[in-house]
Amino acid sequence: MTAPNNNVVWHAASVDREQRESLHHHKSVVLWFTGLSASGKSTLAHAVEKELYARGCHSFVLDGDNVRHGLCSDLSFSLEDRHENIRRIANVAKLFIEAGVIVLTAFISPLRQDREIARNLMPHGDFLEIYCDAPVEVCEKRDPKGLYQKAREGKIAEFTGISSPYEAPLKPELHLNTGEQPLEESVNAVIEMLLERGII
Repeated sequence: MTAPNNNVVWHAASVDREQRESLHHHKSVVLWFTGLSASGKSTLAHAVEKELYARGCHSFVLDGDNVRHGLCSDLSFSLEDRHENIRRIANVAKLFIEAGVIVLTAFISPLRQDREIARNLMPHGDFLEIYCDAPVEVCEKRDPKGLYQKAREGKIAEFTGISSPYEAPLKPELHLNTGEQPLEESVNAVIEMLLERGII
């Protein structure tokens, strides 16, 4: 990582976050979906986005695989590069909430420390951690990308849940049993949380 440039100065926006939220008629927030590969993070995030769109909300999904095609295409899956991956995503997510947008992030983000760093970047209450809890056995049976099989065969090193650790959230804002719970129920639980918090 390069050191910060001392010649770079923060430029204050002429339109602030509250004004953008007022234009959108809802508050902005980061919905941080975390869980093992194939636990349902991306499926749920996109389903929630579809429901938010139907309600007239401005939202965007930052998906782990999609981001690695561009912003994070230079990173591996080592713990060091996973840390950098989350650092970049957290900073992008922060820009989205300043834009008055509900941003949904679907990343394994296996380490509590990295998720805490992301949380601390956001103003209080703007980071809502959603734990997509599905046992590795269930995820491995789903295995839509064939990744678990490759990991078992030694073709993928440092694969979360097999050869690399996953630290489950201790106090997530929402804990969903995505291993068994129907998708519609999970979507409803997320929407209900947003309603209860006065975000939408």
